[in-house]
Amino acid sequence: MASLDKDFIPWLERIAGAKITNTLSIGKSTYGRSLFASKVIHAGDCMLKVPFNVQITPDELSPDIRVSLTDEVGNIGKLAAVLIREKKKGQKSRWVPYISRLPQPAEMHSTIFWGEDEFSMIRCSAVHKETVKQKAQIEKEFSFVAQAFKQHYPMVIERPYLEDFMYAYALVGSRAWETSKGISLIPFADFMNHDGLSASIVLSDEDNQLSEVTADRNYSPGDEVFIKYGEFSNATLMLDFGFTVPYNIHDEVQIQMDVPNDDPLRDMKLGLLQTHHTRIVKDINIFHSSCDTFTIKEVKSTSGKGRGIPQSLRAFARVLCCTIPQELNDLSKEAAKNDGRLARLPFKDRSRELEAHKILLSHINRLIEDHSACIKELEESKCYFVSQRFAVRRKMAKDLLYGELRVLRSAAEWLNHYCTTLFSVTSKPILQSLQ
Repeated sequence: MASLDKDFIPWLERIAGAKITNTLSIGKSTYGRSLFASKVIHAGDCMLKVPFNVQITPDELSPDIRVSLTDEVGNIGKLAAVLIREKKKGQKSRWVPYISRLPQPAEMHSTIFWGEDEFSMIRCSAVHKETVKQKAQIEKEFSFVAQAFKQHYPMVIERPYLEDFMYAYALVGSRAWETSKGISLIPFADFMNHDGLSASIVLSDEDNQLSEVTADRNYSPGDEVFIKYGEFSNATLMLDFGFTVPYNIHDEVQIQMDVPNDDPLRDMKLGLLQTHHTRIVKDINIFHSSCDTFTIKEVKSTSGKGRGIPQSLRAFARVLCCTIPQELNDLSKEAAKNDGRLARLPFKDRSRELEAHKILLSHINRLIEDHSACIKELEESKCYFVSQRFAVRRKMAKDLLYGELRVLRSAAEWLNHYCTTLFSVTSKPILQSLQ
């Protein structure tokens, strides 16, 4: 690895016209190509500076191509088109020393590349559905990119294949950083691997027109140097970056709850929910809410306030348990008197509050059963001869499912405690009347 990469930094510094680093070198770790301290680094030291002029952005597309792609293709898709164009140039590309060092398709483990047997391992997770949606989005953007290439590069560049675009899309999605250009691939900086506990990130200095990384800790020569990609759950890491981490403190679970089709008040409930905008949920990277999608995080205390279970989810459960129009009208009036948010206050009737949270607990318990069944299958499956790729993805599935199960159980434990407390309170008047 060292012999292959010894010329990379001099090449990058030559085209940048500036020094990139005095303290880092390229090496190999279990994660692939990585960066290591070549000398002592102290917390607060600037480890690298990559000028904007050696960063790859969507602006490298010709103006006519950019116009053709319009808003139907996002920044990731546009930058993927740049990569495809440069790869088609081969040795004539300005970026060949960088592009040749990017991971190969066989080294990519985003779920968009998983086969059916691998994909079924995570069928109980929302990542399964999000992967299907992302692949559909990639195919949609590919159709626009392929048409633009055909129109503007008919004789110069061979029309790309969907597999090429999906590979380029995954590369960009896992390596690019948000910048003033939208997003940018930052050569050398993107060889740094993720540590969720790191405080180091890539920062843009608009005044000096460069991106830089400052050390958050001391490093000795030979230590691998890390940054934090973001506070991402394993679901996001798996889909967007192609890896997971054991016991991820940022794990969360996406759950869906619907108003049943046979609910006599379905139309009234849906109208009320839409009018009051019960919640707007948007994950940093991959998950976008529909009217029934919520994010649960780990609940740290069984007897606390339930932080981790969204108030919007509990509100949704309160709406679900309403059985007569008057109850919904009362919720609407209550919202109008307060901040406009629907069903954010507990029911005054504790038995109704108990029923609402039992609905929620029942739903989460079903998810726990589904996750437990998938994990049991993973643990009991005997694969004596498996490829390294399958072994990596199997471990990723375990990290994802165990993390989501931990979050779900924490939510169930809190809900159990809340329901038990409500039941004991509602039972007291009955017991007192019998005495």
